[in-house]
Amino acid sequence: MAKLTIEDLKKIKEKAKKSTALREGEATVKITVHMGTCGIAAGAREVMDALMEEMAETERDDIQVVSSGCMGMCSSEPNVTVEVKDQPPVIYQLMDRNKMRQVFKRHVLKGEVQSDFALAKGKET
Repeated sequence: MAKLTIEDLKKIKEKAKKSTALREGEATVKITVHMGTCGIAAGAREVMDALMEEMAETERDDIQVVSSGCMGMCSSEPNVTVEVKDQPPVIYQLMDRNKMRQVFKRHVLKGEVQSDFALAKGKET
């Protein structure tokens, strides 16, 4: 096994920082990929993979990605919820890799809700 370099340790530190951002109050965006049995069967793993690829390409460290179980809307799976600070959450339905990339680039990074894919928009809390 190769020894870790300083650069490797810095990458590990940044990855850990991103994963704990919400607990420390630093995250301004939370993306939930609903990965219950029905979601996985409908392609939620591929949606999560696409999201993680997009995350790897961004410099943003205020975005948290989590998974959850079924939300009870099996006919609209895979579902993804995007929660941006001080805005109502948006649930996206029938997601696939390309739709996830579009939602990430337009909604998460630019603030443009993708109404064509939206199942519901919640109330601000």
